[in-house]
Amino acid sequence: MTTQAMEKPLASKVLVIGHRGASAMRPEHTLASYGKAIADGADYIEPDLVMTKDGVMVARHENEISGTTDVADHPEFAARKITKTIDGKTVTGWFTEDFTLAELKTLRARERLPQLRGTRYDGEFQIPTLDEIIDFVAAESAVVGRPVGIIPEIKHGTYFQKLGLPMEDKLLATVAAHSYTRSAPVEIQSFEIANLKYLHAKLGGVQARREHPNMRLLQLIEDEAKAQPYDVVVSGGMLTYGDMMTPAGLREIANYADAVGPSTRSIIPLRANGTLGKPTTLVHDAHAAGLELHPYTFRPENKFIAKNFWHGSDPKTFNESGSIAEIRAYLNTGIDAFFTDDPAVGREALDKR
Repeated sequence: MTTQAMEKPLASKVLVIGHRGASAMRPEHTLASYGKAIADGADYIEPDLVMTKDGVMVARHENEISGTTDVADHPEFAARKITKTIDGKTVTGWFTEDFTLAELKTLRARERLPQLRGTRYDGEFQIPTLDEIIDFVAAESAVVGRPVGIIPEIKHGTYFQKLGLPMEDKLLATVAAHSYTRSAPVEIQSFEIANLKYLHAKLGGVQARREHPNMRLLQLIEDEAKAQPYDVVVSGGMLTYGDMMTPAGLREIANYADAVGPSTRSIIPLRANGTLGKPTTLVHDAHAAGLELHPYTFRPENKFIAKNFWHGSDPKTFNESGSIAEIRAYLNTGIDAFFTDDPAVGREALDKR
């Protein structure tokens, strides 16, 4: 196949997704982070969803919250520190499913990467519920005068199902209960497969979503090719994320999802020296299967940027122009959307492409 045959023109509209909000600027998964993302031009904001003990969906990247809240400073919760197995991995800390919503509301958010991004906003913000996030986005959408989408991720779906706290139907019911999300863009994502297939059936299939295009599904893919979706592990299956990124695997995903979300390095890998290498065929293969590409995650510090775009040698350096240059290299592969910790940088990269 010739290079020309593999190329796809730039999408007429590439979407900027605020990864956990504007998490380079504010503590992740707070209303302040989502608000900053919207103000800086994000088309979507991303709440990762976990469950409370009393069955409420709240936004945290993980159900273990010692790294993103001040829970360890609350002596009344000291006895709840515990070691659990989450998706096959041993984790010690405090877990949302062991707290009621009222208890979680007594905690305050902290920066997950304090050595890189500082702590000046620590202690200011609560953990928001999905209902609160939807109401907030609706209000902010009215302020900026444009629709802002919500791209919720179901975290640890199989784990929460086994606890009797499944999220899938509750998520659909919450979306349906808000007038804003009955018409605004909503794209539900997961690293697991079975829950997306379940949602696909509940939403009436691909044709129904084409008739009601505000509801879409995104299959996330880990960058470790030999890793497996946890629901596949539990069922004893052999499918890997590497298998899912083959042409045949992508065609299977297209039977139940609208887009695929791989890591950025699955699209343009890094060379041994840390600079960008040659693009793979992943964008072409996904488009050939009828899928959009929504890769994750662009971050504005040198530490996360390909070394040919670094400014200076300090990994902690905030490098806006280098991040813009890297995003533009990925835009040239034909991606349809991208997750970024700094939506202002993402928006500028689009404006300058």
